[in-house]
Amino acid sequence: MPVANCGPQSVRLKEAVDLPNIKSAKKRVKVNQTKAAINRTLKSSLKTSVKKASSVIAEGDPAAIGEAYRAVQKDIDHAVTKGILHKNTAARRKSRLAAKVNAAAQ
Repeated sequence: MPVANCGPQSVRLKEAVDLPNIKSAKKRVKVNQTKAAINRTLKSSLKTSVKKASSVIAEGDPAAIGEAYRAVQKDIDHAVTKGILHKNTAARRKSRLAAKVNAAAQ
């Protein structure tokens, strides 16, 4: 067992202890890491598209606002189908964005 707070050696021992011995468990670790990376990139791209749409809304160009809003809706719906967002969370985000779009249109 690793000794707590004894420098870098304890970290290496902890990593060795936490690794699975069973082949299927090793595969699960690899698959989980891959899926976590994919989820992280999808979440990041979603946040980026929402920020871009918010900046377009702030500028006030009606044609660009409509295009950006449709793109963000598509990204949000894609995140729901991939399991990144819950459907109610997506509905709330789209609703808030629509309110901003409508406020900017007036």
